Amino acid sequence: MNFEEFLDEYFQQLHRAVDTPGVFDSIIALRNCMEDVREKNGKVLLAGNGASASMASHFALDFTKQGKVRSMCFNDASFLTAYSNDYGFDNWLARAVEHHGDQGDLAIFISSSGKSANVVNGAKEARSKGMTVATFTGFLPDNPLKGLGDINFWLDSRAYNIIESAHAFWLAAVCDLLIGKSEYSVS
Repeated sequence: MNFEEFLDEYFQQLHRAVDTPGVFDSIIALRNCMEDVREKNGKVLLAGNGASASMASHFALDFTKQGKVRSMCFNDASFLTAYSNDYGFDNWLARAVEHHGDQGDLAIFISSSGKSANVVNGAKEARSKGMTVATFTGFLPDNPLKGLGDINFWLDSRAYNIIESAHAFWLAAVCDLLIGKSEYSVS
C-alpha cells in the first residue's frame, strides 16, 4: 500500500468514526446536561489517562472559558502523584471524585478501551454520589466504563488515534453547541 492509499483509508476511518450512528443524540444530550449544570452552578469533572487526560485538560478549559460551565480535571502532577501514592493508582480517581464531586455535577470519563481501572472506579464513585456520568470509549461495546454511563459515546474501533480523534471532535462539538456557534472570540 502506498502512502496515498494508506491516508485515504485512514481519513475514511476517521470520517466513519465521527459520524457514528446516534452520536448527534449523545452530543445534544451532553450539551443539555452541561447547560443544566451551568444553570444550577454545578461543575463538570473530566478525567482520563494519557492522551485522554490531555483531552480532559483541554476541554475543562474550553468548557469553563468558552462554555461558561465550571469544569476541572485532576492532571496536576502533585495532585495525581499524592492521590496515587496514598490511595493506589486504581483508586486515586475515585478518591478525587469523592473529594470534589457533588450530587448534580457531571463527570466525563475518557478511556479508549473503557477498561482502565482508575477511570472505571472514578465513574463508580461519581454514580454513587448522584452525579451524571458521560463516557467516551472505544474497543468493545460492553466495556466496563460504558456500562456506567448515563450518556455514552462509543466508537467501534481498536485504533487509538482514530478513537482519540473522534473523542476530541465530539467534545469540541458539545462545546460549540453549548456556545451556539463554531466561530467566536476566545478573549
